Amino acid sequence: MDIEERVTKLRDEINYHLYRYHVLDAPVISDAEYDALYRELLALEAAHPALVTPDSPTQRAGAEPLDAFAKVTHPAPILSLANAFNVEDLRAWRTRIGRLLPDPEMALAFTVEPKLDGLSIVLTYRDGLFVQGATRGNGEIGEDVTPNLRTIRSLPQRIPVSQSPSTRLGADDEVSPLPAPPAYLVVRGEVFFPLDKFEAFNLARMEAGAAAYMNPRNAASGSLRQLDSAITAARPLTLYLYDFVAWDSGDQGSGDVPDEQWARLDLLRQWGFPVSPDSRYCPDLDCVAAAYEEWAEKRNHLNYEVDGIVVKINKRPLADSLGFVGKDPRGAIAMKFPAQEKTTKLLDVVVNVGRTGILAPAAVLEPVEIGGVIVRNATLHNYDEIARKDIRIGDMVIVKRAGEVIPYIIGPVADLRDGSERVVTKPTHCPVCGETAVQPPDEVAIYCENPACPAQLVRRIEYFVSRGAMDVDNFGAKTGVLLVEAGLMHDIADIYALDRESLLALEGFKDKKVDNLLAGIAASKGQPPERLLTALGIRFVGSVVAGLLLDALGSITTLAAATPEQLQEIEGIGPETAVSVTTWFANDKNRAILEKLRAAGLNFAKAVPAADAQQPATLAGLTFVITGTLPTMSRDEAKAFIEAHGGKVTGSVSKNTDYLLAGEKAGSKLTKAQQLGVSILSEDELRALV
Repeated sequence: MDIEERVTKLRDEINYHLYRYHVLDAPVISDAEYDALYRELLALEAAHPALVTPDSPTQRAGAEPLDAFAKVTHPAPILSLANAFNVEDLRAWRTRIGRLLPDPEMALAFTVEPKLDGLSIVLTYRDGLFVQGATRGNGEIGEDVTPNLRTIRSLPQRIPVSQSPSTRLGADDEVSPLPAPPAYLVVRGEVFFPLDKFEAFNLARMEAGAAAYMNPRNAASGSLRQLDSAITAARPLTLYLYDFVAWDSGDQGSGDVPDEQWARLDLLRQWGFPVSPDSRYCPDLDCVAAAYEEWAEKRNHLNYEVDGIVVKINKRPLADSLGFVGKDPRGAIAMKFPAQEKTTKLLDVVVNVGRTGILAPAAVLEPVEIGGVIVRNATLHNYDEIARKDIRIGDMVIVKRAGEVIPYIIGPVADLRDGSERVVTKPTHCPVCGETAVQPPDEVAIYCENPACPAQLVRRIEYFVSRGAMDVDNFGAKTGVLLVEAGLMHDIADIYALDRESLLALEGFKDKKVDNLLAGIAASKGQPPERLLTALGIRFVGSVVAGLLLDALGSITTLAAATPEQLQEIEGIGPETAVSVTTWFANDKNRAILEKLRAAGLNFAKAVPAADAQQPATLAGLTFVITGTLPTMSRDEAKAFIEAHGGKVTGSVSKNTDYLLAGEKAGSKLTKAQQLGVSILSEDELRALV
């Protein structure tokens, strides 16, 4: 098998497993097996960049940041729907459209679909390949968010997606062909934030000093409309498709779209699009009315937010023939659910302590039933938000519950105040350890900066050993709790002081479990310094920022001595990150933890390549940016080549850039380099420099 054939097979295999995992929620291989396939494809594409295609699974990580969104004119209007609010409104709609039918009493079948509360998007495919994605915008013109949509794992880059295990490497089974899509196809759907991911995402934002999103819809919209698609890629967005906008079978004459909406949903599924499994076919209006009542009950048990159902006449040509009222098509209607809001009394505001020490306010409520659930607590996000809304202890407040998401307070009912209400004050000390609370400049969050605070310690440990940080094998979710409660860990560095005898004394810790845990801890000592810096849990310092800092400074020791001004000179490091990093390293307790980690033998400095007499540092003092596809080198190979000769590689073009190494499809970096007068090199010219 040649390289190109192997890459194609790997790409098909990985896309199949992405479909199984993100659309069907039914994986058939382990994460480790998937990772091995992905790494093999990544390595082959890096060695043979000409084989990289836009639909490759490796292209989902995000593209270069945009300066602004381009405008997209939709091939047909992307319309909204008129609303109904109860079964009586539904029957009135049926009566109105009956006047336009050949027989007002003629039998009509319907589809009932969830009215997703996300961001409407329009996807374009040519010859089965995803080529463009846009927001709804004003219904006629939207914004081009193609790079961001590519990062969503459940969006098929090519259709039809293979849905048979026979596409797996080595399988020989025969498969009946899937229906061919039209040569030109435009479909519509909704991007949304799964509810089981939303609260954790918001908590992580607040712990990083960022403002929380008020609801999943805002989170979806804000995530998709990022100029830097790498930000979108880091967020757990997904989508459901539900309609056809335009299509053209071209010269092939294949890819006809069915006339019935229910068949269209099924066809979307066959091609590999994610479609809500909760959609329903209804043979008559009574079925629709019953479905509405059922949906009003089950809305709180779904993993996405809905604010109603969409009712469509199943025969689409008939529905389309009914025309419009204003801009609302007559052939469909949205049945809205009653708002899940109630008024209750705010009894108290308590302080919760997060992993990074954030002191987050939480509301204690007089119990109230909302959507079949008794609510006693609600989120308040931050103290600035409390002050802005003028929420006081003792107020009657409006509480909203959105699906399984923790309820939140919309605001107070000020007219019901009697004068006994108390203003909520910001905490001055940590309620657990008593450490003085700190609010950094220009941040809404307030922190306890004691790294040994018991309330933070368990969560710091969980983060330290997690896969994205030190990746300590055999360190279970409850292990940190047991170790802290047993007094064996007082800070994250104590993980490397654990011994066999102490662990065997814990309940449930037998010889094999202890040996496996200690082996995992010992192996983690070999992690590179970027992992260690990430694991420290410094605000604004994730894996990407950790890499930028250590690429520039070489070691955690050097970083610890840097000033905010020095850090801001590093490409990609802003003032908030610079202050956060230097503040963390200035803390004596944090420095003590660092010394314990150093003494444990962890890597504090990046490995220095062995000197090569054939490669003098001819590029020393020069700063390069790489863009586009180079003839023979991958970007990683070009970066290694430049650094091996003493040069420095950064991620964005600025006045400090000496050279832009540009290949094909160079994009916005080339334009910026030309504007700034930065010298532009080809791969051959780079080699000539050295």
